[in-house]
Amino acid sequence: MILISGRVKAQLQTVDAVAQKHPDSSLVILKKLQANAAAKNDEVTEGLTLQKMGQICFNQGHYAQSLDFYLHADEIFTSISNKNLIATNLAEMGLLYYYNKQLDKARLTYNKALNLYQQTGNTKGQADILGKIGHLYEKRQRYDSAFHYQHLALAKYTAISDKRGAAKIYENLGSIYEDLAKYNSAYACFNRSLQFYHAEKNEMASIEVVNNLGDILRKTGKYTASIAQSQKALALAKQSGNIYQQASCAKDIGQAYALMNQMDSAYYYSELSRRYASEVYSKDAANQTVFLQVLYDMSKKSAEINRLNNIRNINRVITIAVVIVGVLVIILGVVVFSRQRLKLKDQQAQHELKKLEENSLKQQLELKSKELSSHTLNLIKQNQLLENLRNTLQAMVKEDRRDQKKQMQQIILQINESFNHEQYWKEFTNAFEQVHQSFFDQLKNYSNELTSADMRLIALLKMNLDSTDIATLLGISPDSLRVSRYRLRKKLNIPQGDNLTAFIQSL
Repeated sequence: MILISGRVKAQLQTVDAVAQKHPDSSLVILKKLQANAAAKNDEVTEGLTLQKMGQICFNQGHYAQSLDFYLHADEIFTSISNKNLIATNLAEMGLLYYYNKQLDKARLTYNKALNLYQQTGNTKGQADILGKIGHLYEKRQRYDSAFHYQHLALAKYTAISDKRGAAKIYENLGSIYEDLAKYNSAYACFNRSLQFYHAEKNEMASIEVVNNLGDILRKTGKYTASIAQSQKALALAKQSGNIYQQASCAKDIGQAYALMNQMDSAYYYSELSRRYASEVYSKDAANQTVFLQVLYDMSKKSAEINRLNNIRNINRVITIAVVIVGVLVIILGVVVFSRQRLKLKDQQAQHELKKLEENSLKQQLELKSKELSSHTLNLIKQNQLLENLRNTLQAMVKEDRRDQKKQMQQIILQINESFNHEQYWKEFTNAFEQVHQSFFDQLKNYSNELTSADMRLIALLKMNLDSTDIATLLGISPDSLRVSRYRLRKKLNIPQGDNLTAFIQSL
Protein backbone atom coordinates (compact mmCIF):
# COMPACT_ATOMS: atom_id res chain seq x y z
CA MET A 1 0.00 0.00 0.00
CA ILE A 2 1.34 3.42 -1.01
CA LEU A 3 1.20 5.91 1.87
CA ILE A 4 1.21 9.58 0.86
CA SER A 5 -0.58 12.55 2.38
CA GLY A 6 -3.90 13.72 0.96
CA ARG A 7 -2.39 17.11 0.12
CA VAL A 8 0.51 15.58 -1.84
CA LYS A 9 -1.87 13.18 -3.60
CA ALA A 10 -4.06 16.10 -4.68
CA GLN A 11 -1.01 18.01 -5.96
CA LEU A 12 0.16 15.00 -7.97
CA GLN A 13 -3.32 14.64 -9.49
CA THR A 14 -3.27 18.34 -10.42
CA VAL A 15 0.09 17.87 -12.13
CA ASP A 16 -1.30 14.91 -14.12
CA ALA A 17 -4.20 17.06 -15.31
CA VAL A 18 -2.06 19.93 -16.64
CA ALA A 19 1.20 18.17 -17.56
CA GLN A 20 0.33 17.76 -21.25
CA LYS A 21 -0.46 21.45 -21.84
CA HIS A 22 1.93 22.97 -19.28
CA PRO A 23 4.92 20.64 -18.89
CA ASP A 24 7.21 23.46 -17.71
CA SER A 25 4.92 24.52 -14.83
CA SER A 26 4.31 20.88 -13.89
CA LEU A 27 8.03 20.22 -13.72
CA VAL A 28 8.56 23.19 -11.38
CA ILE A 29 5.77 21.99 -9.06
CA LEU A 30 7.18 18.46 -9.00
CA LYS A 31 10.69 19.72 -8.28
CA LYS A 32 9.40 21.60 -5.22
CA LEU A 33 7.46 18.55 -4.03
CA GLN A 34 10.54 16.37 -4.49
CA ALA A 35 12.74 18.80 -2.53
CA ASN A 36 10.21 18.96 0.33
CA ALA A 37 9.86 15.16 0.37
CA ALA A 38 13.65 14.73 0.47
CA ALA A 39 13.90 17.19 3.37
CA LYS A 40 11.24 15.24 5.30
CA ASN A 41 12.76 11.86 4.35
CA ASP A 42 9.45 10.95 2.66
CA GLU A 43 10.91 8.40 0.23
CA VAL A 44 7.62 7.31 -1.37
CA THR A 45 6.62 10.85 -2.33
CA GLU A 46 10.15 11.66 -3.47
CA GLY A 47 10.24 8.59 -5.72
CA LEU A 48 6.79 9.30 -7.18
CA THR A 49 7.67 12.91 -7.99
CA LEU A 50 10.91 11.81 -9.68
CA GLN A 51 8.96 9.26 -11.70
CA LYS A 52 6.46 11.87 -12.86
CA MET A 53 9.30 14.24 -13.76
CA GLY A 54 10.68 11.41 -15.88
CA GLN A 55 7.30 10.98 -17.59
CA ILE A 56 7.10 14.69 -18.43
CA CYS A 57 10.64 14.74 -19.86
CA PHE A 58 9.82 11.57 -21.84
CA ASN A 59 6.68 13.16 -23.32
CA GLN A 60 8.75 16.20 -24.32
CA GLY A 61 11.37 14.01 -26.03
CA HIS A 62 14.16 14.58 -23.49
CA TYR A 63 15.01 10.90 -23.11
CA ALA A 64 18.39 11.26 -21.39
CA GLN A 65 16.98 13.51 -18.65
CA SER A 66 13.90 11.25 -18.38
CA LEU A 67 16.06 8.15 -17.85
CA ASP A 68 18.05 9.98 -15.18
CA PHE A 69 14.84 10.71 -13.23
CA TYR A 70 13.60 7.11 -13.64
CA LEU A 71 16.90 5.64 -12.42
CA HIS A 72 16.87 7.93 -9.38
CA ALA A 73 13.28 6.86 -8.61
CA ASP A 74 14.31 3.20 -9.04
CA GLU A 75 17.04 3.62 -6.42
CA ILE A 76 14.55 5.05 -3.93
CA PHE A 77 11.83 2.42 -4.56
CA THR A 78 14.45 -0.35 -4.30
CA SER A 79 15.73 1.05 -0.99
CA ILE A 80 12.21 0.80 0.51
CA SER A 81 11.58 -2.60 -1.16
CA ASN A 82 8.21 -1.60 -2.67
CA LYS A 83 7.81 -4.11 -5.51
CA ASN A 84 4.72 -2.50 -7.06
CA LEU A 85 6.41 0.91 -7.26
CA ILE A 86 9.57 -0.67 -8.67
CA ALA A 87 7.54 -2.53 -11.32
CA THR A 88 5.55 0.58 -12.32
CA ASN A 89 8.77 2.54 -12.72
CA LEU A 90 10.34 -0.30 -14.76
CA ALA A 91 7.31 -0.23 -17.07
CA GLU A 92 7.97 3.46 -17.75
CA MET A 93 11.67 2.77 -18.36
CA GLY A 94 10.78 -0.06 -20.76
CA LEU A 95 8.60 2.32 -22.79
CA LEU A 96 11.49 4.79 -22.93
CA TYR A 97 13.84 2.08 -24.22
CA TYR A 98 11.22 1.14 -26.81
CA TYR A 99 11.03 4.69 -28.17
CA ASN A 100 14.84 4.78 -28.22
CA LYS A 101 14.67 1.66 -30.46
CA GLN A 102 16.42 -0.44 -27.81
CA LEU A 103 13.85 -3.23 -28.17
CA ASP A 104 15.90 -5.97 -26.48
CA LYS A 105 16.54 -3.75 -23.46
CA ALA A 106 12.85 -2.82 -23.37
CA ARG A 107 11.87 -6.51 -23.31
CA LEU A 108 14.28 -7.29 -20.45
CA THR A 109 12.90 -4.37 -18.45
CA TYR A 110 9.31 -5.47 -19.09
CA ASN A 111 10.20 -9.01 -17.95
CA LYS A 112 11.52 -7.67 -14.63
CA ALA A 113 8.36 -5.61 -14.11
CA LEU A 114 6.09 -8.56 -14.98
CA ASN A 115 7.92 -10.82 -12.51
CA LEU A 116 7.47 -8.26 -9.70
CA TYR A 117 3.76 -7.80 -10.50
CA GLN A 118 3.30 -11.57 -10.41
CA GLN A 119 4.97 -11.70 -6.98
CA THR A 120 2.58 -9.06 -5.61
CA GLY A 121 -0.51 -10.43 -7.40
CA ASN A 122 -1.08 -7.12 -9.19
CA THR A 123 -3.37 -8.21 -12.07
CA LYS A 124 -3.75 -4.76 -13.62
CA GLY A 125 0.01 -4.28 -13.64
CA GLN A 126 0.50 -7.69 -15.28
CA ALA A 127 -2.06 -6.81 -17.96
CA ASP A 128 -0.31 -3.52 -18.71
CA ILE A 129 3.08 -5.21 -19.17
CA LEU A 130 1.64 -8.05 -21.28
CA GLY A 131 0.07 -5.46 -23.61
CA LYS A 132 3.38 -3.61 -23.91
CA ILE A 133 5.24 -6.86 -24.72
CA GLY A 134 2.63 -7.63 -27.37
CA HIS A 135 3.23 -4.18 -28.88
CA LEU A 136 6.97 -4.92 -29.03
CA TYR A 137 6.29 -8.08 -31.04
CA GLU A 138 3.96 -6.15 -33.37
CA LYS A 139 6.71 -3.67 -34.20
CA ARG A 140 9.02 -6.60 -34.96
CA GLN A 141 6.28 -8.02 -37.25
CA ARG A 142 6.06 -11.19 -35.15
CA TYR A 143 2.29 -11.15 -35.25
CA ASP A 144 1.61 -14.58 -33.71
CA SER A 145 3.47 -13.57 -30.55
CA ALA A 146 1.85 -10.14 -30.65
CA PHE A 147 -1.64 -11.70 -30.70
CA HIS A 148 -0.67 -14.12 -27.92
CA TYR A 149 0.42 -11.41 -25.46
CA GLN A 150 -2.44 -9.04 -26.33
CA HIS A 151 -4.98 -11.80 -25.63
CA LEU A 152 -3.23 -12.61 -22.34
CA ALA A 153 -3.50 -8.92 -21.40
CA LEU A 154 -7.18 -8.82 -22.45
CA ALA A 155 -7.96 -11.82 -20.24
CA LYS A 156 -6.35 -10.07 -17.24
CA TYR A 157 -8.28 -6.83 -17.82
CA THR A 158 -11.55 -8.74 -18.31
CA ALA A 159 -10.99 -10.63 -15.05
CA ILE A 160 -10.88 -7.36 -13.09
CA SER A 161 -13.54 -5.59 -15.25
CA ASP A 162 -11.10 -2.88 -16.32
CA LYS A 163 -12.86 -1.36 -19.35
CA ARG A 164 -10.24 1.28 -20.02
CA GLY A 165 -7.48 -1.34 -20.15
CA ALA A 166 -9.60 -3.63 -22.35
CA ALA A 167 -10.28 -0.72 -24.72
CA LYS A 168 -6.54 -0.18 -25.20
CA ILE A 169 -5.96 -3.88 -25.91
CA TYR A 170 -8.75 -3.99 -28.51
CA GLU A 171 -7.14 -0.92 -30.09
CA ASN A 172 -3.81 -2.78 -30.19
CA LEU A 173 -5.48 -5.84 -31.74
CA GLY A 174 -7.11 -3.64 -34.38
CA SER A 175 -3.70 -2.22 -35.24
CA ILE A 176 -2.25 -5.74 -35.69
CA TYR A 177 -5.14 -6.82 -37.95
CA GLU A 178 -4.71 -3.61 -39.97
CA ASP A 179 -1.00 -4.41 -40.46
CA LEU A 180 -2.07 -7.84 -41.77
CA ALA A 181 -4.67 -6.21 -44.10
CA LYS A 182 -7.46 -8.10 -42.28
CA TYR A 183 -9.70 -5.06 -42.35
CA ASN A 184 -12.97 -6.66 -41.20
CA SER A 185 -11.30 -7.98 -38.03
CA ALA A 186 -9.50 -4.65 -37.55
CA TYR A 187 -12.80 -2.76 -37.84
CA ALA A 188 -14.48 -5.07 -35.31
CA CYS A 189 -11.64 -4.57 -32.78
CA PHE A 190 -11.58 -0.79 -33.21
CA ASN A 191 -15.36 -0.67 -32.84
CA ARG A 192 -15.16 -2.77 -29.64
CA SER A 193 -12.46 -0.46 -28.30
CA LEU A 194 -14.68 2.55 -29.02
CA GLN A 195 -17.59 1.01 -27.09
CA PHE A 196 -15.39 0.59 -24.02
CA TYR A 197 -14.04 4.16 -24.29
CA HIS A 198 -17.61 5.49 -24.55
CA ALA A 199 -18.58 3.47 -21.48
CA GLU A 200 -15.69 5.10 -19.62
CA LYS A 201 -16.54 8.53 -21.13
CA ASN A 202 -12.94 8.81 -22.32
CA GLU A 203 -13.38 11.16 -25.28
CA MET A 204 -9.68 11.93 -25.66
CA ALA A 205 -8.75 8.27 -26.18
CA SER A 206 -11.73 7.66 -28.47
CA ILE A 207 -10.64 10.31 -31.03
CA GLU A 208 -7.84 8.17 -32.47
CA VAL A 209 -10.07 5.06 -32.50
CA VAL A 210 -12.83 6.88 -34.43
CA ASN A 211 -10.25 8.07 -36.94
CA ASN A 212 -8.88 4.50 -37.19
CA LEU A 213 -12.37 3.33 -38.11
CA GLY A 214 -12.45 5.93 -40.86
CA ASP A 215 -9.04 4.76 -42.02
CA ILE A 216 -10.29 1.14 -42.29
CA LEU A 217 -13.37 2.25 -44.22
CA ARG A 218 -11.20 4.18 -46.66
CA LYS A 219 -8.91 1.19 -47.21
CA THR A 220 -11.93 -0.99 -48.00
CA GLY A 221 -13.29 1.49 -50.55
CA LYS A 222 -16.12 2.88 -48.40
CA TYR A 223 -15.09 6.46 -48.95
CA THR A 224 -18.31 8.24 -47.93
CA ALA A 225 -18.54 6.32 -44.64
CA SER A 226 -14.82 6.89 -44.11
CA ILE A 227 -15.22 10.65 -44.47
CA ALA A 228 -18.15 10.62 -42.02
CA GLN A 229 -16.06 8.82 -39.35
CA SER A 230 -13.03 11.07 -39.86
CA GLN A 231 -15.28 14.16 -39.72
CA LYS A 232 -16.63 12.88 -36.41
CA ALA A 233 -13.07 12.40 -35.12
CA LEU A 234 -12.17 15.90 -36.34
CA ALA A 235 -15.10 17.40 -34.43
CA LEU A 236 -14.05 15.58 -31.24
CA ALA A 237 -10.46 16.74 -31.72
CA LYS A 238 -11.59 20.36 -32.12
CA GLN A 239 -13.78 20.06 -29.03
CA SER A 240 -10.85 18.80 -26.94
CA GLY A 241 -8.34 21.22 -28.50
CA ASN A 242 -6.12 18.36 -29.74
CA ILE A 243 -4.41 20.01 -32.73
CA TYR A 244 -2.28 16.95 -33.50
CA GLN A 245 -5.38 14.79 -33.97
CA GLN A 246 -7.05 17.57 -35.99
CA ALA A 247 -4.13 17.46 -38.42
CA SER A 248 -4.33 13.65 -38.65
CA CYS A 249 -8.11 13.63 -39.23
CA ALA A 250 -7.96 16.38 -41.87
CA LYS A 251 -5.22 14.47 -43.70
CA ASP A 252 -7.31 11.27 -43.77
CA ILE A 253 -10.37 13.17 -45.05
CA GLY A 254 -8.27 14.72 -47.80
CA GLN A 255 -7.00 11.29 -48.85
CA ALA A 256 -10.55 9.93 -49.03
CA TYR A 257 -11.70 12.84 -51.21
CA ALA A 258 -8.67 12.33 -53.45
CA LEU A 259 -9.63 8.67 -53.95
CA MET A 260 -13.16 9.85 -54.87
CA ASN A 261 -11.52 12.21 -57.39
CA GLN A 262 -13.02 15.25 -55.66
CA MET A 263 -9.81 17.21 -55.88
CA ASP A 264 -11.14 20.57 -54.60
CA SER A 265 -12.23 18.98 -51.32
CA ALA A 266 -9.06 16.91 -51.22
CA TYR A 267 -6.95 20.04 -51.58
CA TYR A 268 -8.97 21.91 -48.93
CA TYR A 269 -8.49 19.24 -46.28
CA SER A 270 -4.88 18.63 -47.24
CA GLU A 271 -4.18 22.34 -46.81
CA LEU A 272 -6.14 22.32 -43.53
CA SER A 273 -3.99 19.41 -42.30
CA ARG A 274 -0.84 21.29 -43.26
CA ARG A 275 -1.97 24.37 -41.30
CA TYR A 276 -2.74 22.26 -38.24
CA ALA A 277 0.63 20.50 -38.51
CA SER A 278 2.38 23.86 -38.81
CA GLU A 279 0.55 25.09 -35.71
CA VAL A 280 1.58 21.95 -33.81
CA TYR A 281 5.19 22.48 -34.82
CA SER A 282 5.13 26.16 -33.81
CA LYS A 283 3.60 25.41 -30.42
CA ASP A 284 5.98 22.52 -29.81
CA ALA A 285 8.95 24.73 -30.66
CA ALA A 286 7.77 27.43 -28.23
CA ASN A 287 7.04 24.88 -25.49
CA GLN A 288 10.42 23.24 -25.99
CA THR A 289 12.18 26.59 -25.50
CA VAL A 290 10.35 27.21 -22.21
CA PHE A 291 10.85 23.62 -21.09
CA LEU A 292 14.58 23.72 -21.81
CA GLN A 293 14.85 26.92 -19.77
CA VAL A 294 13.12 25.18 -16.84
CA LEU A 295 15.51 22.23 -17.09
CA TYR A 296 18.46 24.62 -17.23
CA ASP A 297 17.22 26.57 -14.20
CA MET A 298 16.69 23.34 -12.26
CA SER A 299 20.22 22.19 -13.11
CA LYS A 300 21.59 25.58 -12.14
CA LYS A 301 19.79 25.54 -8.80
CA SER A 302 20.99 22.01 -8.07
CA ALA A 303 24.54 23.09 -8.81
CA GLU A 304 24.16 26.08 -6.48
CA ILE A 305 22.79 23.85 -3.70
CA ASN A 306 25.75 21.52 -4.11
CA ARG A 307 28.11 24.47 -4.01
CA LEU A 308 26.55 25.80 -0.79
CA ASN A 309 26.68 22.34 0.77
CA ASN A 310 30.34 22.10 -0.12
CA ILE A 311 30.99 25.51 1.46
CA ARG A 312 29.09 24.42 4.58
CA ASN A 313 31.18 21.27 4.80
CA ILE A 314 34.38 23.23 4.35
CA ASN A 315 33.37 25.69 7.09
CA ARG A 316 32.61 22.77 9.37
CA VAL A 317 36.06 21.31 8.71
CA ILE A 318 37.68 24.69 9.30
CA THR A 319 35.78 25.13 12.58
CA ILE A 320 36.84 21.70 13.81
CA ALA A 321 40.41 22.39 12.74
CA VAL A 322 40.45 25.70 14.62
CA VAL A 323 39.12 24.05 17.78
CA ILE A 324 41.73 21.31 17.56
CA VAL A 325 44.51 23.83 16.97
CA GLY A 326 43.33 25.91 19.94
CA VAL A 327 43.28 22.91 22.24
CA LEU A 328 46.74 21.88 21.09
CA VAL A 329 48.09 25.40 21.64
CA ILE A 330 46.71 25.52 25.20
CA ILE A 331 47.95 22.02 26.14
CA LEU A 332 51.29 22.00 24.35
CA GLY A 333 52.08 25.71 24.07
CA VAL A 334 54.92 25.56 26.66
CA VAL A 335 56.88 22.99 24.74
CA VAL A 336 58.70 23.74 21.47
CA PHE A 337 58.19 20.19 20.30
CA SER A 338 54.43 20.62 20.78
CA ARG A 339 54.47 23.75 18.62
CA GLN A 340 56.10 21.73 15.86
CA ARG A 341 53.33 19.17 16.09
CA LEU A 342 50.76 21.98 15.92
CA LYS A 343 52.40 23.26 12.74
CA LEU A 344 52.15 19.82 11.16
CA LYS A 345 48.46 19.60 12.12
CA ASP A 346 47.82 22.99 10.53
CA GLN A 347 49.52 21.93 7.29
CA GLN A 348 47.45 18.74 7.21
CA ALA A 349 44.22 20.72 7.65
CA GLN A 350 45.20 23.05 4.80
CA HIS A 351 45.93 20.07 2.60
CA GLU A 352 42.50 18.57 3.35
CA LEU A 353 40.86 21.92 2.66
CA LYS A 354 42.64 22.18 -0.69
CA LYS A 355 41.60 18.63 -1.53
CA LEU A 356 37.96 19.46 -0.76
CA GLU A 357 38.15 22.53 -2.99
CA GLU A 358 39.63 20.46 -5.82
CA ASN A 359 36.82 17.90 -5.45
CA SER A 360 34.26 20.71 -5.56
CA LEU A 361 35.77 22.11 -8.77
CA LYS A 362 35.79 18.63 -10.27
CA GLN A 363 32.10 18.16 -9.46
CA GLN A 364 31.27 21.52 -11.03
CA LEU A 365 33.18 20.55 -14.18
CA GLU A 366 31.26 17.26 -14.36
CA LEU A 367 27.97 19.17 -14.05
CA LYS A 368 28.99 21.49 -16.87
CA SER A 369 29.97 18.50 -19.01
CA LYS A 370 26.54 16.96 -18.41
CA GLU A 371 24.91 20.26 -19.32
CA LEU A 372 26.96 20.46 -22.53
CA SER A 373 26.09 16.86 -23.50
CA SER A 374 22.39 17.47 -22.80
CA HIS A 375 22.42 20.69 -24.82
CA THR A 376 24.15 18.93 -27.72
CA LEU A 377 21.63 16.07 -27.62
CA ASN A 378 18.74 18.57 -27.76
CA LEU A 379 20.34 20.31 -30.76
CA ILE A 380 20.73 16.96 -32.54
CA LYS A 381 17.10 16.01 -31.91
CA GLN A 382 15.86 19.43 -33.07
CA ASN A 383 17.85 19.24 -36.29
CA GLN A 384 16.79 15.63 -36.86
CA LEU A 385 13.15 16.72 -36.54
CA LEU A 386 13.73 19.53 -39.03
CA GLU A 387 15.54 17.13 -41.37
CA ASN A 388 12.61 14.68 -41.30
CA LEU A 389 10.13 17.50 -41.98
CA ARG A 390 12.25 18.81 -44.82
CA ASN A 391 12.55 15.36 -46.44
CA THR A 392 8.78 14.83 -46.17
CA LEU A 393 8.00 18.20 -47.73
CA GLN A 394 10.57 17.66 -50.50
CA ALA A 395 8.86 14.37 -51.34
CA MET A 396 5.53 16.19 -51.52
CA VAL A 397 7.04 18.79 -53.82
CA LYS A 398 8.23 16.02 -56.17
CA GLU A 399 4.60 14.89 -56.49
CA ASP A 400 4.23 18.05 -58.55
CA ARG A 401 0.82 19.13 -57.32
CA ARG A 402 0.31 22.44 -59.08
CA ASP A 403 -1.49 24.26 -56.27
CA GLN A 404 0.81 23.20 -53.43
CA LYS A 405 4.30 23.21 -54.84
CA LYS A 406 5.06 26.90 -54.22
CA GLN A 407 3.83 26.79 -50.61
CA MET A 408 5.79 23.61 -49.91
CA GLN A 409 8.96 25.20 -51.27
CA GLN A 410 8.44 28.20 -48.95
CA ILE A 411 8.10 25.85 -45.96
CA ILE A 412 11.31 24.02 -46.95
CA LEU A 413 13.05 27.42 -47.12
CA GLN A 414 11.81 28.28 -43.61
CA ILE A 415 13.04 24.93 -42.27
CA ASN A 416 16.45 25.47 -43.90
CA GLU A 417 16.64 28.85 -42.19
CA SER A 418 15.85 27.17 -38.85
CA PHE A 419 19.00 25.00 -39.02
CA ASN A 420 21.92 26.24 -36.91
CA HIS A 421 19.87 28.92 -35.11
CA GLU A 422 22.42 31.40 -33.82
CA GLN A 423 20.98 31.58 -30.31
CA TYR A 424 21.37 27.81 -29.82
CA TRP A 425 24.98 28.00 -31.02
CA LYS A 426 25.68 30.90 -28.69
CA GLU A 427 24.37 28.89 -25.70
CA PHE A 428 26.34 25.85 -26.89
CA THR A 429 29.54 27.92 -27.18
CA ASN A 430 29.11 29.36 -23.66
CA ALA A 431 28.65 25.87 -22.19
CA PHE A 432 31.61 24.52 -24.21
CA GLU A 433 33.99 27.28 -23.08
CA GLN A 434 33.12 26.64 -19.43
CA VAL A 435 34.10 22.97 -19.83
CA HIS A 436 37.08 23.48 -22.15
CA GLN A 437 38.62 26.74 -20.91
CA SER A 438 41.21 28.49 -23.11
CA PHE A 439 40.67 25.89 -25.86
CA PHE A 440 39.84 28.44 -28.57
CA ASP A 441 42.77 30.63 -27.50
CA GLN A 442 45.15 27.69 -28.06
CA LEU A 443 43.79 27.27 -31.60
CA LYS A 444 44.99 30.76 -32.52
CA ASN A 445 48.56 29.47 -32.21
CA TYR A 446 47.86 27.27 -35.26
CA SER A 447 45.80 29.58 -37.48
CA ASN A 448 44.27 33.07 -37.57
CA GLU A 449 42.00 32.25 -40.53
CA LEU A 450 39.38 30.21 -38.63
CA THR A 451 35.76 31.28 -39.22
CA SER A 452 32.83 30.86 -36.83
CA ALA A 453 31.76 27.80 -38.87
CA ASP A 454 35.27 26.35 -38.40
CA MET A 455 35.04 26.97 -34.63
CA ARG A 456 31.70 25.12 -34.46
CA LEU A 457 33.12 22.13 -36.36
CA ILE A 458 36.22 22.10 -34.11
CA ALA A 459 34.08 22.21 -30.96
CA LEU A 460 31.96 19.24 -32.13
CA LEU A 461 35.11 17.27 -33.02
CA LYS A 462 36.50 18.08 -29.57
CA MET A 463 33.36 16.49 -28.07
CA ASN A 464 34.20 13.34 -30.09
CA LEU A 465 30.82 13.21 -31.85
CA ASP A 466 30.48 10.95 -34.88
CA SER A 467 30.19 12.37 -38.41
CA THR A 468 26.44 11.70 -38.68
CA ASP A 469 25.62 13.75 -35.55
CA ILE A 470 28.01 16.54 -36.60
CA ALA A 471 26.39 16.77 -40.04
CA THR A 472 22.94 16.87 -38.40
CA LEU A 473 23.96 19.61 -35.97
CA LEU A 474 25.53 21.73 -38.73
CA GLY A 475 22.61 21.08 -41.09
CA ILE A 476 24.85 19.85 -43.92
CA SER A 477 25.31 16.62 -45.88
CA PRO A 478 28.06 14.08 -45.08
CA ASP A 479 29.81 15.09 -48.33
CA SER A 480 29.79 18.75 -47.32
CA LEU A 481 31.18 17.72 -43.93
CA ARG A 482 34.09 15.93 -45.60
CA VAL A 483 34.87 19.09 -47.60
CA SER A 484 34.72 21.19 -44.41
CA ARG A 485 37.11 18.81 -42.63
CA TYR A 486 39.54 18.95 -45.58
CA ARG A 487 39.56 22.78 -45.58
CA LEU A 488 40.02 22.83 -41.82
CA ARG A 489 43.07 20.54 -42.09
CA LYS A 490 44.64 22.97 -44.53
CA LYS A 491 43.98 26.00 -42.29
CA LEU A 492 45.50 24.20 -39.29
CA ASN A 493 48.49 23.01 -41.38
CA ILE A 494 47.99 19.40 -40.29
CA PRO A 495 50.44 17.08 -42.14
CA GLN A 496 49.07 14.52 -44.58
CA GLY A 497 48.27 11.26 -42.80
CA ASP A 498 47.69 12.84 -39.35
CA ASN A 499 44.19 12.41 -37.93
CA LEU A 500 42.22 15.68 -37.62
CA THR A 501 40.10 14.50 -34.67
CA ALA A 502 43.13 13.17 -32.81
CA PHE A 503 44.91 16.49 -33.34
CA ILE A 504 41.98 18.48 -31.90
CA GLN A 505 41.55 16.05 -28.99
CA SER A 506 45.20 16.58 -28.08
CA LEU A 507 44.81 20.35 -27.60
